[in-house]
Amino acid sequence: MTTPWGELALTRFPEDPRDRLRAWDASDEYLLRHLAERETPLSGTVVVVGDRWGALVTALAAHQPVQITDSYLTQEATRANLARAGVEPGSVRLLTTQDPPPERVDVLLVRVPKSLALLEDQLLRLAPSVHEGTVVVGTGMVKEIHTSTLQLFERILGPTRTSLAEKKARLIFCTPEPSRERPANPWPYTYTLPDGIGAVSGRTVVNHAGVFCADRLDIGTRFFLGHLPDGKGARRVVDLGCGNGVVGTAVALANPEAEVLFVDESFQAVASAEATYRANGVQGHAEFRVGDGLAGVPAGSVDLVLNNPPFHSHQATTDATAWRMFTGARRALGPGGELWVIGNRHLGYHVKLRRLFGNSQLVASDRKFVVLRAVKR
Repeated sequence: MTTPWGELALTRFPEDPRDRLRAWDASDEYLLRHLAERETPLSGTVVVVGDRWGALVTALAAHQPVQITDSYLTQEATRANLARAGVEPGSVRLLTTQDPPPERVDVLLVRVPKSLALLEDQLLRLAPSVHEGTVVVGTGMVKEIHTSTLQLFERILGPTRTSLAEKKARLIFCTPEPSRERPANPWPYTYTLPDGIGAVSGRTVVNHAGVFCADRLDIGTRFFLGHLPDGKGARRVVDLGCGNGVVGTAVALANPEAEVLFVDESFQAVASAEATYRANGVQGHAEFRVGDGLAGVPAGSVDLVLNNPPFHSHQATTDATAWRMFTGARRALGPGGELWVIGNRHLGYHVKLRRLFGNSQLVASDRKFVVLRAVKR
């Protein structure tokens, strides 16, 4: 990436030489160019929210910025990109969306996330740290910035306007008014599940901002819940890409003897899964882990993996994440262990499972979804 301060070699995480997706886009370049051309003072505490792969904090490392992200993969990419750029360890402070924000913010740079709820939560959490002199600049691709995005900045921080578009990217300028009355933070959000979905019928769900389908049970998970294995005899079960933890909680309720590992790369998701599990008073053993799929889980140590893989990476449609989840599951499963997957019919997961496991059984289907089972031989 070419920046006003030189060129940077950046990669996504995990690194894959076949990956054609870049670790930055035009909105990152636009923001950095604006900061340099306007000679924006980058003094005091510089906070970067939503940096996708660490491009912004790597470029601004000389100013010792603070990165706030919901993504474990982003943190790992950032560490690698900072090291590649020769940045001294500790120069950039890495925080998650679950950590307390800095007490004072002098420059706030926001890479607009896909989730409006996550943006709302983060702006509300940061608002008390913003003062009248804080420089606030947001950035995103034109298709990511909507009227509702601008209204959110204005409602929480202060008067907001946008720039002209350049290379399909746009900037957001906000003038903070710390004295204005702000709404209460509605996150995390709690709701009750409907009946007729097995062990979790009528149970409580807790969703932190940014987690998929935060205010209701999505139709894919609902279909999956109706066709889960009973888990009897499974000692070690993984809810892979756990989201709010409904699937893993259902297994734990149905089979209290099972040890359930909830894992997701989203800090918000894992916090939601733990809150959901605790809210339902489940009797059993559970572990909650933020990480890169099943990396770090001992080979052959798992009996059952339940997975609803995402097929988007930010705005890009890709099956790379699903493939890594499937290969990770095969490694972690012991002989006779099973991977159960739900996905949209058109994604063709059965082909990938047959290629990897040598088998794939259709458990259930409707017009939109399929539930598949693969056994490690």
